[in-house]
Amino acid sequence: MSELATLARPYAAAAFKRAKETSATDKWSLSLAFLASVIKNENISVVVDNPKVNRQKLSALMLDICQGHVDIENENFIKLLVHNNRLDLLPTIAKLFEIYKAEDEGYIEVDVFTAFVFSKETKQEFTINLEKTLGKKIHMNVAVDKSLIGGILVRAGDRVIDGSIKGRLQHMQKALQ
Repeated sequence: MSELATLARPYAAAAFKRAKETSATDKWSLSLAFLASVIKNENISVVVDNPKVNRQKLSALMLDICQGHVDIENENFIKLLVHNNRLDLLPTIAKLFEIYKAEDEGYIEVDVFTAFVFSKETKQEFTINLEKTLGKKIHMNVAVDKSLIGGILVRAGDRVIDGSIKGRLQHMQKALQ
């Protein structure tokens, strides 16, 4: 991911800068999320990855698919990515854009993986404690991952907090070797 992030960062930064200038960060966020989902589609990714596909035809295809979901600035952004052969970066661009947006708005996106489903009370209490720990408001995405055995795994930007039994067992295994 780090190589993709390095390539995608200038595009995400430029998109965010333009979104801020036009007070359209939410609009850009939705458009980039849509574009990222289009690129993740297997049928589209095969076309995007095919070097024999003409760039003009690829651009026309993308604009046709995205018609009604993007504005003129997003269309120009698509054309730029096609021209630079960087359409495959859209998922990473969208992810980086969301990080810039979160930083600008004073919160952080947090992915929480739990071995069991949170109760409503537990989720509220955990959110409060995590906000204190991170020193920011958070938007929490929770997913159940039974492979953790017990506990939680938190990813907040570059920071990882592993309080899972699986993580502790792996740590003990490394210590014993």
